Amino acid sequence: MARESSIDFWLTLGSTYTFLTVMRLPDLAGASGVRFRWRPFSLRAILAETRHVPFADKPAKTAYMWRDIERRAKVHGFQISLPAPYPVPNTVLANRLALVGLDEGWGEPFVREAYRRWFELGDAMGSEPNVSESLRAAGQDPERALARANSDEIERRLDDETDAARAAGVFGSPTFAVGRELFWGDDRLEDAILFAMRGAAPVR
Repeated sequence: MARESSIDFWLTLGSTYTFLTVMRLPDLAGASGVRFRWRPFSLRAILAETRHVPFADKPAKTAYMWRDIERRAKVHGFQISLPAPYPVPNTVLANRLALVGLDEGWGEPFVREAYRRWFELGDAMGSEPNVSESLRAAGQDPERALARANSDEIERRLDDETDAARAAGVFGSPTFAVGRELFWGDDRLEDAILFAMRGAAPVR
């Protein structure tokens, strides 16, 4: 039986529950030995196709979301200040920067810092000062990184990754793909790792 030793981690910066995953993933990946391939995409584009707005126009659901994230963050020892600004307007820029960073080797610390500033300090994802300060924390010059993020090359890359997510059946962030098996939500992260570690054969 073929062993699946890696997981595609589909994420959209601007997704609230993705905060929990990006903060937890280094320890879980290290302990399990499973390799994660971070794949930013535009969830907003996919949701727009079905005219689906998951929280913004649903006050009771939004209140539950913040309380649920607060509870889960406390369990894992994360210090956060909620509610954070939501929804955030500049997710496209944040996801383009993540793509640049993952290409160049600084993407993961950038994403974690961007989420930390959003959830701890209230600096909205994709806006200033979050963008520049998160880039600096990842050891990058904001002017240079932003120039590449705003290039036609990265615009096409984000579109291509969004098309790939759509083709894989991804409809939310975070989603973990083990072969063709999808696990949606931070609370399914451990399930995805266990599935990968057991060497489940991907469906062909």
